[in-house]
Amino acid sequence: MARVLRVGIVGANPARGWAKDAHIPALKHLDGLQISAVSTRNRDTAEAAASAFGADYAFSDSLELARCPDVDLVSVTVKVPEHRLIVLEALAAGKHVYCEWPLGRNVAEAQEMAEAADRAGVHVMVGFQGLASPATKLAIQLISSGAIGRPQSVRVVSPTAGWGSSAPEFYRYLSEKENGATLADIAGGHTLALIDHLVGAFDRVEAKASILHPKVQITGSDQFFTRTCADHLQIKGWHHSGCISDVVVAGGQPPGTEFELEILGSLGTIKLTSNHPGGYQVGDLRLFCNGELLNTGDSVTSILNGPPGNVARLYLQLAEDILHNRRTVPDFWTAVKFTQLLEKIDITSSALEGEITAL
Repeated sequence: MARVLRVGIVGANPARGWAKDAHIPALKHLDGLQISAVSTRNRDTAEAAASAFGADYAFSDSLELARCPDVDLVSVTVKVPEHRLIVLEALAAGKHVYCEWPLGRNVAEAQEMAEAADRAGVHVMVGFQGLASPATKLAIQLISSGAIGRPQSVRVVSPTAGWGSSAPEFYRYLSEKENGATLADIAGGHTLALIDHLVGAFDRVEAKASILHPKVQITGSDQFFTRTCADHLQIKGWHHSGCISDVVVAGGQPPGTEFELEILGSLGTIKLTSNHPGGYQVGDLRLFCNGELLNTGDSVTSILNGPPGNVARLYLQLAEDILHNRRTVPDFWTAVKFTQLLEKIDITSSALEGEITAL
């Protein structure tokens, strides 16, 4: 690995997007990583992004970026249906890869990328940034140390402003189930990963998926499109540890609606809260143990809040893994595990309801 890890960002739109809001400010803050290349759909936008973000290379073809010899790590921040080809090209070129969650549209795509990463022998990471939160890590330590005894039950309300009754045209694809970027995939996947890391793997799930807003108005117009994915989930889980979880993942919630995760243990309680409209993984988590608010600040938190914070922590963890040849980050097999779990939830929901309920 080069002394400085050179990063190429696929999907670095200079006007809007997750790369602009989270990846760019995270990388700008970190020593040992630099933005070497960017790509967007056309040359003009790519060159504007390179100028705005200080990259040496601008590409209108993401596969060219994946092959660039002056890129060590390819970060994939585009729409989920585009992940597979870019990731496979980067792996074939021997690059390390940071791919946003969801990794693929389905289990088959995720598994194909995980197997390709194994063959390539490089370091890969999926963007479960909520797991990098200092509050998450401290909560895991407290539970492991027995601070609340044996976790017995978990209650979770996980809201997001997305998947409501209106959406911009460029977010239409999030409401089309076949794209693998639904409420269940994104908000549900992040939420289930957090629960799994706190109280252990799911043994069994039951779920009900509902479409509360089947007709979605395109923002700023009188036009509508039809939603084909659930915008509300209720999940009951039984964990290998003996813990039981009750989870609501709710789309279309007003900004400021609280994320709440409360674990009742045999000796006490753990509670995590957040109020970012994009979901708990986007913002800053607060941690309470037995009712006391704990200080979870770190050197990154003191400067970066909101979307860049946890992304920066993931980048740091991956860079340390590459430098020391260890594997601690959520990788592509982690993504396979939760894609499989979401598939089980979809099947379970269909079995219970006959079909997704439209209200």
